[in-house]
Amino acid sequence: MRLDLLTGLVDGARQVTSPHQDGRPSWATIDLVVLHGISLPPGDFGGPFIEDLFLGRLDPTVHPFFAGISGLRVSAHFLIRRDGKLVQFVPVHRRAWHAGLSSYQGRGDVNSFSVGIELEGTDTVPYEDVQYDVLQALLAQLVSAYPGLAVTGHEHIAPGRKTDPGPVFDWQRIGVRP
Repeated sequence: MRLDLLTGLVDGARQVTSPHQDGRPSWATIDLVVLHGISLPPGDFGGPFIEDLFLGRLDPTVHPFFAGISGLRVSAHFLIRRDGKLVQFVPVHRRAWHAGLSSYQGRGDVNSFSVGIELEGTDTVPYEDVQYDVLQALLAQLVSAYPGLAVTGHEHIAPGRKTDPGPVFDWQRIGVRP
């Protein structure tokens, strides 16, 4: 796995371009990774629905839960599936729309200075060993490109609003204390 700084793409990742992205502001310096957990519908793994959400094509009639989220314009830079497959939706040098209303160390507009990584999972089901392996390799590439990069969870930048990656996420496995 290697991050190409010119394109912002990681080789070995399946590239699926989300329309839910834009350019980072000129003032933005990438200095944070935000880890998320996602499954669609909640608790189901392996289906096409996470990609459908990030591509803006989630059908609200397929599952009752989708009716409330199908119109959202959200994305992440990366998704790590339960089987360890890596999908990239947004080049790293561009802004993905993953953090929502949040702040990190007193700074808002977290999307502007962060990279969003989704792990396919829930707050209550342990993540797979292969997901941690892929996450560690990806974080190594990001830290190499952006020295001093901090890593935190969605739950830490949006407390009370978000709970992911959740209490089952093993921060020690990636050597981070959020």
